[in-house]
Amino acid sequence: MRLPHLLSALVLAMPLIAGAAERPNILMILADDLGYSDLGAFGGEIETPNLDRLAANGLLLTSMYAAPTCSPTRSMLMSGTDNHQAGLGTMAEALLPWQRGKPGYEGYLNSQSYSIAELLRDGGYRTSMVGKWHLGMAPEQGPNRRGFEHSFTMLEGGGVHFKPATESPTKLEQITFREDGKPADVPDDYYDSDFYTDKLISYLQAGKDSGKPFFAYAAYTSPHWPLQVPDAWIDKYSGRYDAGYDAVRLARIQRMKDKGLLAADFKPAATLPANPKAPTWEQLDPQQRKIQARKMEVYAAMVSNLDHNVGRLLDYLRKSGELENTLVVFMSDNGPAAEPHEQFYPAGPHTNNSLENIGRRGSQVDYGVRWAEVSAAPLRLFKGTTAEGGISVPAIVQLPEGLRRQGLERSVARVDDLAPTFLAVAGLPDPGSTWKSEPKHPITGQSMLPMLEGKQTQAPARGGEMFGNRYYREGDMKALALLPSRNPADPAPPRWQLFDIANDRGEQNDLSAEKPEVLERLKQAWADYARKVGVVAPPAQTAKAP
Repeated sequence: MRLPHLLSALVLAMPLIAGAAERPNILMILADDLGYSDLGAFGGEIETPNLDRLAANGLLLTSMYAAPTCSPTRSMLMSGTDNHQAGLGTMAEALLPWQRGKPGYEGYLNSQSYSIAELLRDGGYRTSMVGKWHLGMAPEQGPNRRGFEHSFTMLEGGGVHFKPATESPTKLEQITFREDGKPADVPDDYYDSDFYTDKLISYLQAGKDSGKPFFAYAAYTSPHWPLQVPDAWIDKYSGRYDAGYDAVRLARIQRMKDKGLLAADFKPAATLPANPKAPTWEQLDPQQRKIQARKMEVYAAMVSNLDHNVGRLLDYLRKSGELENTLVVFMSDNGPAAEPHEQFYPAGPHTNNSLENIGRRGSQVDYGVRWAEVSAAPLRLFKGTTAEGGISVPAIVQLPEGLRRQGLERSVARVDDLAPTFLAVAGLPDPGSTWKSEPKHPITGQSMLPMLEGKQTQAPARGGEMFGNRYYREGDMKALALLPSRNPADPAPPRWQLFDIANDRGEQNDLSAEKPEVLERLKQAWADYARKVGVVAPPAQTAKAP
């Protein structure tokens, strides 16, 4: 063995020599399309006692960023680098002609990127995951090929939460389940959040006598549409949302102020103007109000069920004596979903979206723009955009007992910071740009551990892009460019705005005219970022200035 390789092997072995049992376990919990203010700890009216308790015993991260959509966030979480380098420059389902075949737009976690599961496994951790993978459909792209020793996953980006129908299945029921890379089925009483929790606990139990710490990844699919929840939960919030969108949203914002999450004079984002696709509560007739209230009731029940299952995981770790030595991270993968899914996922012969059946088997509904605005409160817009409501997510971290501290943590961090954080906690080195003699994209995220320990840190400048929407944040200043239409092929480039996020997180006061030199500097910084990571713009925009 050559000397550099020998030294590298010795560095990797050092934590094992010190005693694997002394190293912290790592539990990563990811919710799907959960909004910024949905949890009780973040001001929501939805009952989430387990996550609230986790927040009380740990840190509430108020400035955690994700990517604007599911699979890009997951690629950043796994790789510790930008989604445009990790293979998810856009979602595989949304690849456009000019993006196909371009580096970073493979539609899966590419081989040039690290997987934190591989690094932790090779560093002496036992690794397992359950839930939504969304990082590749081919056999060689699954979690079992990217470092997870045990996994039960849904490969697609979305699907029904109950056992899929086998006869005339709708698109949402055409789900690929895999356990350890092999085709798998689910029981008749399957409900995903409950089943995934059972499965992950079984994996943890099976390895508890191995002498190794664990890395466990629970990628729940709640509260992603379609809105579905077991009957035992479905009436939990009956009548709770009859007052309508504005009343619920304003109550959340007030609770956030009461909790100190927002300043008393905080100016929340304005809601979208009324239009035929997004009428206000006052514009709805009584029957429409019943339907809309029922949708939010089911959504809230899904969040409570998710919280219940997080509680089951934490209870298992508490009873097994492992919780005190576990780093627990909880976050959402992006902002709340406002898109009308029926245009991409048509109903089938057994679909039943009647008021009486909303939330039950056979129903396939989402909750729409107005409830998404409520979930994103007090922030602007939602999933799919680079506005604060699209990329700012609720996040909670509970450190192992020896490092633990409590309170609000307002420092800015992003999902690609998690992989280097996990390496730091595990005592494993940064692998650099080569792994097992293969070139790799270096990990570019920054370990959050100093920030989590309460040390003064400076967040690095960050750029991002999705569906043509762009942002660049440097300190408190954020340059934001949203497409003038929802069509990413629109030849018109997005219009840039400038916001002071420290004083205007609702993105209401555009400073571009007041501070043109700052905006120009950040636009150029975004252009440099885009060249570095390989953002592919529509042909009509490539020759134009950023």
